[in-house]
Amino acid sequence: MSDTIALRLKVNGQAVGPLQVPASINMIEVLQEYLNLTGTRFGCGVAQCRACTVIVDQPDGSSASMLTCIVPAIAFQGLSIRTIEGHATTAADGSVTLSPVQQAFVDHFAFQCGYCTPGFVNEATILFEHLKTKPIPKADVEQYIMDGLNAHLCRCTGYVRYYQGLRDLIISTPGLTT
Repeated sequence: MSDTIALRLKVNGQAVGPLQVPASINMIEVLQEYLNLTGTRFGCGVAQCRACTVIVDQPDGSSASMLTCIVPAIAFQGLSIRTIEGHATTAADGSVTLSPVQQAFVDHFAFQCGYCTPGFVNEATILFEHLKTKPIPKADVEQYIMDGLNAHLCRCTGYVRYYQGLRDLIISTPGLTT
């Protein structure tokens, strides 16, 4: 039995690996210690707060969230993931453009300490992107957001501004609601 694995995956559009990592390492440690992607947060360590959420992009174009604090790195073998570092874009002149979800959260002052923000941004991005292919009735938006973000914990804001930011973004983006 080997003490290391050769991990290969795609992170924020870039191929990674083979990366020799301990066989028992969790993915959050790979992101932070091996790839220097420190935006994904280690909160509770028991899959309850969801600060460690990343996006897994499927070959069919769909996406799902996956926790990194308790999931071994080997479970990410061959996957394509997005971390919080993969959302904003930087132009040649150094200016940064936030993703629509990030901008909505900034516009609504959705965070205070920011510790839970990466998990919320990733989950909200999945919800937002899903509506591009499967719009919902405008009357169902608040319940859709509640169902999608309910598992994420925030100790500062009481969730209201995250929910409001995403709601306003969904409602103001053509084609996401019917």
